[in-house]
Amino acid sequence: MRPALLDLVGRMTDDDLPAYVHDLPGLRAHVHAIRAALPERVELLYATKANSDPRILRTLAGHVDGFEVASGGELSHVRGLTPDQPISFGGPGKTEAELTFALHAGVERLHVESEQELRLVTTVPGDGPVNVLLRVNLPVDLGQVALAMGGHPSPFGMDPAQLDRCLEVIAADPRIRLRGLHFHLASGLQAKAQLALVDKVLIWSQDWAHERGVDLAEVNVGGGMGVDYGHPHKVFDWSAFGVGLRRILARHPHLTLRIEPGRSVTAYCGWYVTQVLDIKFSRGEAFAVLRGGTHHLRTPAAKQHDQPFEVIPDDAWLRPWNRPEARDEPVTLVGQLCTPKDVLARRVMVERLRVGDRVAFAMAGAYAWNISHHAFLMHPQPTFHHVDDVVVSVQGDHARQMS
Repeated sequence: MRPALLDLVGRMTDDDLPAYVHDLPGLRAHVHAIRAALPERVELLYATKANSDPRILRTLAGHVDGFEVASGGELSHVRGLTPDQPISFGGPGKTEAELTFALHAGVERLHVESEQELRLVTTVPGDGPVNVLLRVNLPVDLGQVALAMGGHPSPFGMDPAQLDRCLEVIAADPRIRLRGLHFHLASGLQAKAQLALVDKVLIWSQDWAHERGVDLAEVNVGGGMGVDYGHPHKVFDWSAFGVGLRRILARHPHLTLRIEPGRSVTAYCGWYVTQVLDIKFSRGEAFAVLRGGTHHLRTPAAKQHDQPFEVIPDDAWLRPWNRPEARDEPVTLVGQLCTPKDVLARRVMVERLRVGDRVAFAMAGAYAWNISHHAFLMHPQPTFHHVDDVVVSVQGDHARQMS
């Protein structure tokens, strides 16, 4: 934690914990570096599903080319916070009401998942135009990936053979404009693997467009840039990715490429800060029981990893008994839930961890609070804090009532 964050944590009371702390200057610097590494013909969209915190979205608005949303709720949320920001609407299972809202809200791009969804679009009243990208599940070998969205039978996108029916639907409705194709096939890829996949996708897209006589203006390859929770300092190599994209795009001079990273943009700006309530030993193994747990920070349970953390010692101890502690031994950090799955980190070596010490879990800025099962056991919700170079914003008790 940099000093400004540590200072804020040091001023928190026990009642403020657990707390989410977001480092907005760190986020700005990170997204600025991403943007600087990308070639001119690459548009950067932020996948809102990773973290829809209002301060984070407003911070990103000045550095990205738009936002990608995957529901009517996300669309309403983003449009209310950033009225002028371009929005692309993706995701499977869009309802007719969501499509109507999206078109009336002026989404820039609609990512169509199926012929059925496209036909629903034709029933929505309006003057248009409606700019669509057809999402394709390309049958490619993805190898070992953290999360496969395509390349095999999948509910996401459509088989290439189904695209011709969509072209017929588009040709029959003058409002609908086919802008290009959308692919989000895998997540957790590092730069070299991501570049190889982009290359395959663009070659296939250009060949398909040439065979069908389609004027292909853009291809969206989604996100999925890898985030390594086991090595927090090993960040996706955006510089190498940018260099590789320049080489690939040189072979496609009239094409705009879009990417939609989420986790790899905001994961590093968030911390989940909590406190050790108990240190206990079971058959020779040490367990630290913390305020909160995976109902606040679901990421380690969802991805089956140890969430990286640092210990912030608290030397205040006013109890008349000896302070429980673990020294120079592996400790499993768990939460307050009545389930053995409530584990944030398993058998991690610590020099010293005591009841009352605070623990700051790093890389908690994406798919953390927003995917967690908040109401389970009805523990208090965390507070939310945003550190800026000039201003420290604390939502405090109001944040406890937010869902």
